[in-house]
Amino acid sequence: MSTASTHPTSASSRLKHVFYKAATKMHAAVFMRSRGRVLGHAMGMPVVGLVTIGKNTGERRITTLAAPIVDDDRVVLVASFGGDDRHPAWYHNLRANPRVEVTLRGTTRPMVARTAAGDERTTLWERSVAVYSGYGRYQQRTDRRIPVVILEPVDASGRPRAGSR
Repeated sequence: MSTASTHPTSASSRLKHVFYKAATKMHAAVFMRSRGRVLGHAMGMPVVGLVTIGKNTGERRITTLAAPIVDDDRVVLVASFGGDDRHPAWYHNLRANPRVEVTLRGTTRPMVARTAAGDERTTLWERSVAVYSGYGRYQQRTDRRIPVVILEPVDASGRPRAGSR
């Protein structure tokens, strides 16, 4: 596992955070403006525009993420943060408020997020690593177990649609 210190207050961690935020903001702006038609693929995976509600601010937060698995109505994301020892902010946000909006292939829709566990997580993790081997390398860099997030469609009441689990 990780032997180097990546404490959030280290200079390298701060620099990584600033670069990540700037690149994500620029990518998200182009992606959302085009509704995913521009910059809609990365590393061989479809890209989604994820809108969460800020855990602390209550404000809409937009980020773009590669989705290793898109099955029917389900979208799977990996909260890797490049193998950092911290979870990405978007993951904290959706854990606090699992209702999200997802833009994918020109369509935006409401979804609800949950973190995969047990055998479901194992299966989705293995499928995700098969799609992008970098996730496996990211896991080797950190002691935290990288979360696998499932986004599912919601019904009119905002609950996961029956049968989507």
